[in-house]
Amino acid sequence: DLKSELNKTRKLPLLKDTRASDSSQEEAIDQWARRRKQFKDSKKCSSAGGSSINSTITEGSMNSEDARSLDLGLHSENDDRGFYTENFHSASWVFRGDDVSPNNSPRCLSKRPRPVAIRERTVKIAKGTGSYPWGFRIQFSKPILVTEVDTNSAAEEAGLQVGDILIAVNGTDVTSMPHSEAANLARKGPDVLTMVVGSDISRYPNTPRPTCRGYLHKRTQSAILKGWRKRWFVLKHSGHLQYYKHKKDEGKCKPLEITKLEGAEIGVDTSLGKPFVFKCIPQSGSRIFYFCATSNQEMKRWLEAMDKAAHPVHQNHVWVDVTLHNTALPPLAIKNPECLGLLHQLDRSRDVWVQHYCILKDGCLYFYATLRSTPAQGGLYLQGYIVSEQALGSKRSVIELKPPSEEFKTFYLCAENMNENKRWITALKASINKWLPLHQAIQDFMNRPLEETRM
Repeated sequence: DLKSELNKTRKLPLLKDTRASDSSQEEAIDQWARRRKQFKDSKKCSSAGGSSINSTITEGSMNSEDARSLDLGLHSENDDRGFYTENFHSASWVFRGDDVSPNNSPRCLSKRPRPVAIRERTVKIAKGTGSYPWGFRIQFSKPILVTEVDTNSAAEEAGLQVGDILIAVNGTDVTSMPHSEAANLARKGPDVLTMVVGSDISRYPNTPRPTCRGYLHKRTQSAILKGWRKRWFVLKHSGHLQYYKHKKDEGKCKPLEITKLEGAEIGVDTSLGKPFVFKCIPQSGSRIFYFCATSNQEMKRWLEAMDKAAHPVHQNHVWVDVTLHNTALPPLAIKNPECLGLLHQLDRSRDVWVQHYCILKDGCLYFYATLRSTPAQGGLYLQGYIVSEQALGSKRSVIELKPPSEEFKTFYLCAENMNENKRWITALKASINKWLPLHQAIQDFMNRPLEETRM
């Protein structure tokens, strides 16, 4: 755990000073404060792109150009327990499992009665009044899917969610039952409708979180220097806005500043008499950030992304929950892995290869320190990545994981020999191919016969 290691590192000087110093406790605290400042000042640029395990931790606005305090706190480059998930969160993905033949419909939208329920729970809904006494809509057959939950309805109070699959109704299994029979079963039952429902990664597209990158001019409010400075801004899928002096600094140096946008006020500003200016007022603090884009289109792009980050939808995709559950398991406890074994990952900040024991499962590559380690150190969400064999430096055979856009990170892995590399490449391609962008699956979805019932 990076934070615990960082805390251990910070505690060492204090312990040494306490042993070496015979002065008062107050003097020891002063010495610790000086050491801590030296430790911060001595931190050099480190790469967040070379390793998903060694995350870049940024403290507050330590290098703020405006020399003003800002409510930022510690923020990790990889928020999901050391997992690099940015490409997954930037788009909407659906899972098609083993149905990789182009002649077959994606598993997530097909008619095949093969639900992959990951989470199951019992929901009890008290019957209300009106035409739709329970307050939800179901569609399709084998499996039957909840596609709408009315606001303030009995179904919403019971915790029913859009995307849930009906597994059982009033004690009867409905996974292989026609839509009409299941609906009649619910209607003829008691006033308290009891359903077993499950969340299925193969039927529930994730909700993309906004990401945005580009140059903007930022208004400087320093007492010494005032004006506009061109900076490279990055809006992360976590809702944090950070910036660098240059585009090339991203992934190599610490951001100059990080601002949490959740709850912030975002809007166009005309008070400065300059075109394409917009402002951001964070929820905590009285400071106002002013930004200037190069065109009206560019300003609208940033406004849309920042507004979504300011009002996020807090709902984990099922696959994120499954992944976090798997991290707590020993490597060999993850069921039906597609590939496992030793891999070396290139840490570009130090130009060294770090060895991990790796498990590949459904488009996720888990990293463990050793075969007997628990939990996982971290890993990669591989949706959309392109796998190829490349020569890199002195190595003739290296696995390159290249993202669909240059704004995301490229990773390099290497097995023990060329044959092992080929085995991993084949497995990685097949595993990544289990996921589809939502737009590629929409047409098949629209061609399905519509069966729906308002309950």
